Amino acid sequence: MTTEKQLKELWFKFFKEHGFKQIDSSSIIPENDATVLFTTAGMHPLVPYLIGEKHPAGNRICDYQRCIRTTDIDNVGDNSHLTFFEMLGNWYLGACPKDEMIRLSCEFLTSEKYLGIPKNRLAVTVFEGDEVAPRDELSYKTWKECGIEEVFYKGKEDNWWALGGGVGPCGPDTEMFYDTGKPKCSKDCSPSCDCGKYIEIWNDVFMQYVVEKEGEKVRLLSKPNIDTGMGLERTVMILNGEKSIYDFGILHKVIEFIDSKAKVKYAENMRPYRIIADHLRSSMFILGDEKGVVPSNVGQGYVLRRFIRRAVNCARTISLDVKYFMDIIDIYTAHHGEDYPDIKKNNQFVKDELSKEVEKFSKAIEEGHKEFEKVISGIERHKEFAKASGQEVASELSGKACFRLYDTFGFPFELTKELAAERGYTVDEEGFNKAFAEHQEKSRTASAGTFKGGLADTSNESARLHTATHLLMAGLRKMFGPQVMQKGSNITPERLRLDFNVDHKLTEEEIKKLEEFVNDAISQAVPVTFEELPIEEAKKSGAVGVFESKYGEKVKVYTIGSISKEICGGPHAKNTADLHHFKILKEESSSAGIRRIKAILD
Repeated sequence: MTTEKQLKELWFKFFKEHGFKQIDSSSIIPENDATVLFTTAGMHPLVPYLIGEKHPAGNRICDYQRCIRTTDIDNVGDNSHLTFFEMLGNWYLGACPKDEMIRLSCEFLTSEKYLGIPKNRLAVTVFEGDEVAPRDELSYKTWKECGIEEVFYKGKEDNWWALGGGVGPCGPDTEMFYDTGKPKCSKDCSPSCDCGKYIEIWNDVFMQYVVEKEGEKVRLLSKPNIDTGMGLERTVMILNGEKSIYDFGILHKVIEFIDSKAKVKYAENMRPYRIIADHLRSSMFILGDEKGVVPSNVGQGYVLRRFIRRAVNCARTISLDVKYFMDIIDIYTAHHGEDYPDIKKNNQFVKDELSKEVEKFSKAIEEGHKEFEKVISGIERHKEFAKASGQEVASELSGKACFRLYDTFGFPFELTKELAAERGYTVDEEGFNKAFAEHQEKSRTASAGTFKGGLADTSNESARLHTATHLLMAGLRKMFGPQVMQKGSNITPERLRLDFNVDHKLTEEEIKKLEEFVNDAISQAVPVTFEELPIEEAKKSGAVGVFESKYGEKVKVYTIGSISKEICGGPHAKNTADLHHFKILKEESSSAGIRRIKAILD
C-alpha cells in the first residue's frame, strides 16, 4: 500500500533528478493578500513569482503545500471532499516548455520506478481553442507520442485556468484522469462526464497569457510559466484502489479512534465521522499556524469557529464525548508534525483554544434552547389569538426562525426539527434551505474576490504600503523592544493591516509616537534597496523576518537606510519620500497577546 509520505518522497525524488529544487510549504494563512481567507492551492503563495518576481530558489521548483478550501464544505462527508488537503506541485518560472512538462508528467505517472499506472488507464484533456487562444495542438501531439490513446479536446470551461476574478496570469491547461474501468455511460462519455468513470489526478497549467485589469482583454505574458498540481490524498486513494479518501491513511486512523469511543458506530452513520475527522484537522492547521488565528465572528476566525461547531454537532449525533477531540488533535500532530513543525510546536495552544470554543459553543446551545422556547411561545400566543378570531394557523416554525436559531445561536437545524416534533410542530424546511442558500452566496461573494492588492498586486499603491509596513514594524521594535515581531499582515491598495505581539492596548501617546516615527522616516527621503542573500547570511546581517522559510535558501533583504532591514518578497517603493504621509486609523486586539494596526497613506 502506498502512503502519503511515500508519494511525497517519490515526487521529490523524481523532480530533483530532473533539476527542480524543493522549497518549503508556506503558511495556510495568506500573507499580504486580502482576496482569499486561506491558501487554497499550491500556486497561491507563488503568485508574485508567476507575475515576474525572481524566486530565490531559481526557476525550477517543487513543493507540497497545505491548503484549505471551503467552497465544498457542505459536501464533506461523501467519498471525495475535504476542506483540508495537501497539494504536490512543480513550476517552471519564466518559461513554458509544454512538451517537456507533459513528458515528465507521463513518466512520473506511468514509469514502474514511480507510480506505475498503466497507460491504458489514463485519459487526458487539452484546450480546443477559441477566439482568445489557439487550439493546443502541441499538447495533443505530445500526449499521443507518449502513448496515451484517450486524448480529448475540451473548451474553456474545462481546460482554461485563471486566477479568481479573472485578473492575473491565465492560460490553457492539460488535465490527467484515471480511468476507473467502469463502462462508459454513453458513447459521448469522456473525462468531463460526472458518471464516475474518470477521476482527475493531475493538472499542468500553461500560463501563457495575462489579464492586467478587470474587464481588459487577454494578452501574451512576457514571461510565461508552468504550474502543476497533484492532490495528495486523491492520488493515494487511486494508487491503493480505494473508493473513499477516508478509507486509508491518517483519516482512516482517526475514524477508527472515533469508532472506538462513539456509541453510534461508523457503519451506521459515516457522514458525521468524516466531518469530525476533516474539520478537526482543518481546525488544527488554522490554530497551529504561525499567524495565530483563533475563533471569531469574522474572516478566518469565523470559518474556524464553523469547523469546530460542526464537529461538536456531529459528535452529538454519534454520542461522542467531545473530550476525545484532544486525542484526535494529538493523532494528527504526530502524523503531520514532521512536515509542519509549527503544528507540533503549537500543539498545546491548539488544544487550549479548541477547548475554549467547544465550551463556548456548549453555552450557545443552551441559549439556543431558550430562544427556541421563545419561538414556540410566540407561535402558541398567535394560535390562541387566531383561535379566538375563528382562524386556522399552521403548527409550523418558519424557515426564517429556524435559520435565525442556526445562524445567530449556532443551533443545529436537525435539533430544531427534533424539538419541534416533540412539541407537535413541523418546520419550514424549504424556507430554511432558501435562507441558508442566500447566506452561502453572500459568504462566497465576500470571500472570493479577485487578485487585487497584496503580493499579487505590484501597483504603486500596494508597493508604497509594503514599505510603510516595514517602517511601522521598525517603529514598534524601537518602542517596545526586539522581541516584537510581525504576526500577520494584510495589504490592499487602500490600506495596510499589521498584527504584532505587544501585551497591552497602545495608548494615544504611543500611537502618536509611531506615526511621528514613520513620517520622520518618510521626510528623510531614504532610498529603499534590496539584495539577495543566503538565508543564514541574511540573519547574520540583522535582517528581521518571521516567514523566511517560504522563500527558500536565498532571500530578498530590503534595507531602508539605518531604519529597517527585513526579509520580504516585495513589492516596495524606491524611496520613503514616495509614501507622502502615514496615518494610523485604528489599533485593536487581534487575538490573545496580539495587537493589530490599520493605517493608510495620504
